[in-house]
Amino acid sequence: MNKSDNIQLKAARLLQHDVEIVKNPFQEMALKLDIEEAQFLRIIKKLRSDGLMRKFGAILRHNKVGYKKNALIIWSVPPQLTEKAGNIFSAFSFVSHCYERKPAFKIKYNLFTMVHSQSENIENLISAMSESSGISDFMVLESLQEYKKTSPEYF
Repeated sequence: MNKSDNIQLKAARLLQHDVEIVKNPFQEMALKLDIEEAQFLRIIKKLRSDGLMRKFGAILRHNKVGYKKNALIIWSVPPQLTEKAGNIFSAFSFVSHCYERKPAFKIKYNLFTMVHSQSENIENLISAMSESSGISDFMVLESLQEYKKTSPEYF
């Protein structure tokens, strides 16, 4: 591993953790690596262009910003309609995750969506999704207790 690769690895490790709330967070991270901020920003761009870092952003804790209920909805979607249904579901602002699973859960539930609601009534949101997609075979798995919620660390 050359020096450049080592700095990229250290930068990736820094980026996967919480960012300090300071005036210039990238400059602070660069200082920790003993490099200039401009070099640190170039490393971020390279990590993205190489496909090693998909995105960089803030993560809100939904229950602390007013979202009272969430649920995982699993849908039984015919294979020829999976992409269309996925695009329909993804367009809803209250859907945070939408992905296809193979093999399908219980043999038939192949499309999974995570829905967040600011009210206790999540059923109206699910009904809107069902009506928009024409998919009526689904199961609602509500979150009852959160035991762990962390972001994965890759480096």
